[in-house]
Amino acid sequence: MARSRFSAKFRRIRHRIKIIKDFESHAHWRAAPIQHDTVLYESFSGNGMLCNPEAIFTELLAAPDQQHLQHVWALSDFHRYRQTIQRFAGYPNVSFVKTNSRAYYRALATSKYLINNATFPPQFGKRDGQVYLNTWHGTPLKKMGYDIEGGGPETRNVIRNFVMADYLLSGSEFMTQQMYQTAYKLRGIYRGSIVQEGFPRIDRQFCTPEQARRIRGQLRDRGVVIDPGQQIVLYAPTWKGNSFHRPQDDADELLARISELNARIDTSRYRVLLKVHQQVYRYAMDRPELRGLLVPNDVPANVALGITDVLVTDYSSIFYDFLATGRPILFYAPDLADYDGERGLYVGTEAWPGPVTDRIDELAAALDSLGTDHDVTAASQSRYAKAAADYVPRDDGGAAARVVDVVFRGRRDGYDVRTDLTDGRESILIYLGGMRTNGITTSMLNLLDNIDYDRFDVSALYSYRRRSQDRVKNEAQLNPNVRLFPYIGGINGSKRFTLARRRLLARGLTAPRVDLDAQNRLFADEFRRVFGDARFDYVVDFSGYGPFWDYVFLTAPARCKSIWMHNDMAADRLREVNGRRPLEAGLGAVATTYRYFDRLVSVSPALAAINRAKLGAIAGNAEFTAAVNTINYRAILAQADADLLAELPAPEGGEAGGEESVVPDMGDDPVVEAKRQESRRQAAERRALIERIIAPPPGVTTFVTVGRCSPEKNHARLIRAFAQVHAEEPATRLILVGSGPLYHQLEQLVGQLGLTDSVILTGQQNNPHAILRRGDCFVLSSDYEGQPMVILEARVLGLPVVSTDFASVRGSLPDGVGLVVPRTEDGLADGMRAQLRGAVPNPPFDYEAYNAEAVQQFYQAIGAARTRPAPHRSTAAVAAATDAIGAAPTRLLGIPGAARRR
Repeated sequence: MARSRFSAKFRRIRHRIKIIKDFESHAHWRAAPIQHDTVLYESFSGNGMLCNPEAIFTELLAAPDQQHLQHVWALSDFHRYRQTIQRFAGYPNVSFVKTNSRAYYRALATSKYLINNATFPPQFGKRDGQVYLNTWHGTPLKKMGYDIEGGGPETRNVIRNFVMADYLLSGSEFMTQQMYQTAYKLRGIYRGSIVQEGFPRIDRQFCTPEQARRIRGQLRDRGVVIDPGQQIVLYAPTWKGNSFHRPQDDADELLARISELNARIDTSRYRVLLKVHQQVYRYAMDRPELRGLLVPNDVPANVALGITDVLVTDYSSIFYDFLATGRPILFYAPDLADYDGERGLYVGTEAWPGPVTDRIDELAAALDSLGTDHDVTAASQSRYAKAAADYVPRDDGGAAARVVDVVFRGRRDGYDVRTDLTDGRESILIYLGGMRTNGITTSMLNLLDNIDYDRFDVSALYSYRRRSQDRVKNEAQLNPNVRLFPYIGGINGSKRFTLARRRLLARGLTAPRVDLDAQNRLFADEFRRVFGDARFDYVVDFSGYGPFWDYVFLTAPARCKSIWMHNDMAADRLREVNGRRPLEAGLGAVATTYRYFDRLVSVSPALAAINRAKLGAIAGNAEFTAAVNTINYRAILAQADADLLAELPAPEGGEAGGEESVVPDMGDDPVVEAKRQESRRQAAERRALIERIIAPPPGVTTFVTVGRCSPEKNHARLIRAFAQVHAEEPATRLILVGSGPLYHQLEQLVGQLGLTDSVILTGQQNNPHAILRRGDCFVLSSDYEGQPMVILEARVLGLPVVSTDFASVRGSLPDGVGLVVPRTEDGLADGMRAQLRGAVPNPPFDYEAYNAEAVQQFYQAIGAARTRPAPHRSTAAVAAATDAIGAAPTRLLGIPGAARRR
């Protein structure tokens, strides 16, 4: 056992050493000179010498004026692609590297030209002097990127690669508009060039009869069985999303289909060959019945299309390429309804350039009809012609030469090159933090629902955690107009800078023994790794609680940079939780960056005054200002009307299936049975809790509060104050919605005070507004707040409000609204007594007018102009203020050229 533990520890140490070596190698080569005559190619993450990169490589290799170039291909497996490597063994200017190896990262860091048909890995960042050509891998039929429901987060490495690319290839206006500008939201941000001159890979389809004979011979040499007189039917089905996880299922299904098709067609006339997705190929190779008809993975699809007489596909975009040949296309889509509903298609079957069927017998009959008087493709000729004009208008066999002209020779005259997709809108980059459910996230989601997207192009950065269900829930609520940059990968650079960076994160810019110039270069490099060549007018740290992105943002080119202050930041820094100060180091480091921001934005004027008084001495010339939070009143009202019982999962065996409560029946397994019993118990407790909330005894007054169970909320004071009131008036109850580090202490306090029948601790709830709706009075017991959103939410629902008197409370409870009481148990008790007497003022809340003003304050706070004059201020005064904001200089971390701090 001891030896086993030692071996495991040794393996971990060895793995860590390897990671460090790889990291240092990557950092070393990123500092090395760029090799100006070197081109790095990668297709489908190294799965062969394929697609557009292969066609461009072939063009460059043959071009007399490009013989100075050295060509490096990235392949994922040297053994699998040994024939490719052997084919170029005699070429001194062609070499190969294995993806994710040190040699790969050397080539990625030092090659001048980078060509990829998909994406380079997350740690890739383009260096100054490199030229990145992203060719993509075809015109999309299936929906992509943001066009897929919930697809925004999945774009994380794609959008990063796209905004870094100097050139993007496009085959048509459709692709430029639908995929690049819309599906991946490049409109408004992309600053490179879109080369709309066709796809180089399609050039391979324009082969002469002699070339076609040679290709057929090469396939026969690789084991593909083709008789000289047979026409080739290429079956090229798409890759489905779930096939990536179980591609062996695809192989079994394809074998069954082809066997049935061959049994129904004239095999003396036709030979059906199969071209599968790279992920399916190795499983298909394991099926002996497929080997004689399987096109090798390292044979480019367009080479196979060049000798194809009839293409059979489903919803693969390969048919777009084949349109350039003018030959027949047949569509066999047995699961079209399911696939269209799950993924979605850009072009409906009614516009496909060929007959569509979901039956093998009909497909076989269609093949037999070709070239006869009953040719089934005759009815689709007009659709075929229109599709060819729409999707392959420039694919004439010369696309590779035109792309090489543009990218390598610098020729643009006469070519369709689109530059700079910025559209006149002002651009905002906003950091959202970790997207955990809290007040800041709620404020951010509300704000993003109120921004004018006709005026502003908005990009949002947040920390991406793959398995965080809380993040996923909040991601789903992000306004669909927002472009997402989920943060993946990490900062590059040698590990020797790591310790100093940790000092910066813990102690801020005053940390000793930190080379700020070196760190500044790394932070600037990180900005470019994440955002490529994008530029933003306004950069906003809306989170305000972590220093890392402040350091990065301070290197960014922008007209105005702002950082949000959601609380009394000095008090928050010293907040204790269970004897610890979890925010002390981070907020202390953030505070050292304040002087380098243009605006320090508090969420209420009173809070701005507090932060100015406490932090003005360290903020330098940064301007303290305020912008109140917006509210999503539509969502609040809709959620408040929800039936809490209806939101519960059905009990085990119930009609709804009980997603959260059902454990599958697996016989008499005691572990499974224990889980089943625990699931039932939790479901019963949840139902009992909800029934208790929504069904108080008649005549009972319900006080309710919502907030995290943390020290600054001081729920304990509220519970003790309620104990006074309940002793005097038993027909009262208190509902406390929220969880946090003090939750169990509050449970104990409720028990000690004998209030278990009248105080309900609900824990975290997905829909607190439905609980708020069932209250008679909202009560807040905080010691301090930024701008308490929950007060505004209660006011939207028409609840009277009692709150302790912290500095920023008047931003949510102006004169004549609610009741503000001293921060004492007696003060809170008196406030609740006032509610029982009907003495808490509760005038109507005009939340629409409030929101309109709040969003104008946001614009002004980030440095943009208001779109209308503020109330009671002259237009001239507003203009003067916004002009002054717009003139704020861009600042960098530290002082450019500053000496090293010690």
